[in-house]
Amino acid sequence: MPYMLLIMEPRGQRAARGEEAGRAVYDRMLRFAEDLQGRGLLKLTSSLHSDHDGVRVEVRNGRPSLLDGPFAESKEMVGGFFYLTCQTREEAVAIALACPAAEWATVEVRETGPCYEGP
Repeated sequence: MPYMLLIMEPRGQRAARGEEAGRAVYDRMLRFAEDLQGRGLLKLTSSLHSDHDGVRVEVRNGRPSLLDGPFAESKEMVGGFFYLTCQTREEAVAIALACPAAEWATVEVRETGPCYEGP
């Protein structure tokens, strides 16, 4: 079953950490990804740039709306993701628990599939 691990970072954490510490945690995440790749579990992964330069797009009643980041109403941002193939939810949760980012961010585990399925 496909699962997405979303790395939900507190806003401003990257800037407070600084480049040297940032590179160190990024290297840990790369090693974690390499391990998942070697085990045949990783389909895709990427770190995301800050939402400072992001944009939110909506179309309501045919009218587009663009909101440039940063998005003040949110306390955290999606900092990256892992797209995995796991046998069970428990396996995906175990991987999230082993993810280095769980030490400084929240790792959200979500099964992927059609939006009309599930509760």
